[in-house]
Amino acid sequence: MNQTTSRTGTVFLVGAGPGDPDLLTLRAARLLMRASVVVHDGLVDPSILAMAPRTARMISVAKSRSRHTMQQDDINALLVREALAGNDVVRLKGGDPFVFGRGGEEAEVCHEAGVKVEVVPGISAAMGAAAAAQIPLTHRENASIVSFVAGQCKGLSDQNWAGLAGVGRTLVIYMGIATSEAIAEKLIADGLSPEMPLAVIENAARPTMRVLRGQLAGLGALVRDNKVKSPALIVIGDVAGRGDMKDMQRVLEAVQ
Repeated sequence: MNQTTSRTGTVFLVGAGPGDPDLLTLRAARLLMRASVVVHDGLVDPSILAMAPRTARMISVAKSRSRHTMQQDDINALLVREALAGNDVVRLKGGDPFVFGRGGEEAEVCHEAGVKVEVVPGISAAMGAAAAAQIPLTHRENASIVSFVAGQCKGLSDQNWAGLAGVGRTLVIYMGIATSEAIAEKLIADGLSPEMPLAVIENAARPTMRVLRGQLAGLGALVRDNKVKSPALIVIGDVAGRGDMKDMQRVLEAVQ
């Protein structure tokens, strides 16, 4: 990727998948390995960042619940500024850029500025985590509907989850660890059984992955007692009782 001021660069919105470099698409890996500018999220695994050339300019725009390295408007401006300066930019995001990755916002800003955008899809966090835990998000005996929600996006109380979870359905919650107790209360108040199976998948597709299982009423305790930290997903539904069961008994005993 050359860096000349006689041209406008391209912004590549690249999905880094759930964490394992082997789960990158070939297109994502090729772009990263010849990148000159990489703007990356904090949840992208270091082993993936290490694939960029040593000469690449690495710009972290990590976000957390309590602290943002850079606000979204500033990230948008950074992408446009770099591209207008003639640089091709790899905007590297965990999971898929268009699933809770704000890729849509960044693409719109670039289009408005006359900057070309290419989207390179990645294995979403939900798909990657469920596969790593061998939990089928759909199953002929348990679920024919899957819903993805954000556990803290624009305020938990503002979200209407009625009908998203229950018999025949799977609910996958992103960014729900900090609000796990409130999530359980919300779903139970909406009529979901306190005994509904769930799984919390931490550090999916990484050597430190944990799959913690329990029931909806104990979600807050499960997260708290096991000191779960992001990145982690919550899967709620009968499918959570399937898959790799080796941790289930240990975790149930820990929260009883």
